[in-house]
Amino acid sequence: MKQFRVTLILPNDRRETLLVGADEHILEKALEAGIDLPHSCLQGWCLSCAAQVISGRTDQKDSRRYYEVDREEGFVLPCTGKPKTDLVLKTHATDAKKKKKKKHHLPYPRGTWGK
Repeated sequence: MKQFRVTLILPNDRRETLLVGADEHILEKALEAGIDLPHSCLQGWCLSCAAQVISGRTDQKDSRRYYEVDREEGFVLPCTGKPKTDLVLKTHATDAKKKKKKKHHLPYPRGTWGK
């Protein structure tokens, strides 16, 4: 299986790089490597794991709530995202992702606003 280098930019600009296969979810590999990332549903629904793409592309076909505008604005959901190229992702982007969903009047999980 083809593998890609995925670099995660974590809080405090700490960087972690891991190899992720083309058929593997980014979040799962990060957790296996001991990298603690926010997550909840593991279905591409809750936005807890949202990350911003600095460079590269992902396959988000497994995501339940991922839209073309999400890709255009540079967001991925690592829980269901699979690398298509080497990637650099800025993690912990949940709040920014929620604001973009609201701006574009896209569906978002209940109970996630107003907190």
